[in-house]
Amino acid sequence: MTYIVAEPCVDCKYTDCAAVCPVEAFHELPDRLYINPDTCIDCDACVPECPVEAIFSEATLPDDWAQWLEMNAEAGNYPTISAKIPALHGPGCAGPEE
Repeated sequence: MTYIVAEPCVDCKYTDCAAVCPVEAFHELPDRLYINPDTCIDCDACVPECPVEAIFSEATLPDDWAQWLEMNAEAGNYPTISAKIPALHGPGCAGPEE
């Protein structure tokens, strides 16, 4: 099993989760993050760090976001991120302001 970054991350891109990941499983896209399922060790450290509740275990991923499992599987195509950077707060972000 793995953890999945889903739609609430789009245009928000908080990186608190990436900073606590012990195996550098997070990868950065311009408007979101993905979790590499080949790297993720299912430790759950990232889940409480996400202020927009965008991270789910594979078992609890809502059915309407099932496509995000395949999208996260493409994580290895993007640069790894392991540090906190300023959040994106783009036009689609419904998350809290910093």
